Amino acid sequence: MTSLTRDVHKWLQSLDLTFPVRNVRRDFSNGYLVAEIFSWYFPQDIQMHSYDNCSGLPGKLGNWSQLQTFIKRQDLEIPQELIEGTLHCRPDAAELLVQFLYTKLTNRKICKLALNRDIDFTDHHYQMTLPLHARNTATTAVKTNLKITEFVTEPNIITGQQKAQDIIYRHTQHRQEERMEDPQRFNIGPSIGQRCVRKPPPLRGTVFIEGGSRSERLDSGTTQLPQQADKSSTSSGRPAREIIVNQLDHTAQMAIRPSGTLSPNSILPPIASTS
Repeated sequence: MTSLTRDVHKWLQSLDLTFPVRNVRRDFSNGYLVAEIFSWYFPQDIQMHSYDNCSGLPGKLGNWSQLQTFIKRQDLEIPQELIEGTLHCRPDAAELLVQFLYTKLTNRKICKLALNRDIDFTDHHYQMTLPLHARNTATTAVKTNLKITEFVTEPNIITGQQKAQDIIYRHTQHRQEERMEDPQRFNIGPSIGQRCVRKPPPLRGTVFIEGGSRSERLDSGTTQLPQQADKSSTSSGRPAREIIVNQLDHTAQMAIRPSGTLSPNSILPPIASTS
């Protein structure tokens, strides 16, 4: 009972339960001790002969079904995640449930929770205390954090696949964080892209031509050479000559569409005779 505070431990001993609590996760999973705790505060609503101190799944489901009906009647507002986590023996679920019952039934506050960390009902906190070579793999994490009783109580294949994918995703995220924190252990070196020399890109709107001169590209698509290009000369000493080419404007041509009234002679040019 190292996960429970001293005040909660003394409170459980004062209730004079049927058997002492040795393993919180295992002893509270069937709901029998929870019903016995409620019987001390609500003796008229809880009859212990209706509950079975068993270890099988059908008996556990029967006990928790009666307890959930009682909890709704009394408006105790116990989170459903705590009940399901305690039923399936998930890590930290039973400890939080006992501390929640202590604050609800005694109207006292716990100064400091024993579980002063992020609660996700997984064994992530325990895995962080182990060395890197002893931590779970992805398959072991699924086997540890996903109980067989969850598939029996909810035999939906899609729901089971989503739970397994969430566990694998969290496991992958933790492994990536470990690689980022200690890259030397995993022999992580720079990639090929990081080893390549990065050249600065050319300025936007400029075009480089032969000879090292630069020309500026205007919005209309034409290229305007700098003033130095006008005074440049060829190797023979002759000045550069600008050649203007008149391109054919296809929009100015008259489109010829064949019609039924025209004959081929009116479209084709006459052929000159060789004689």
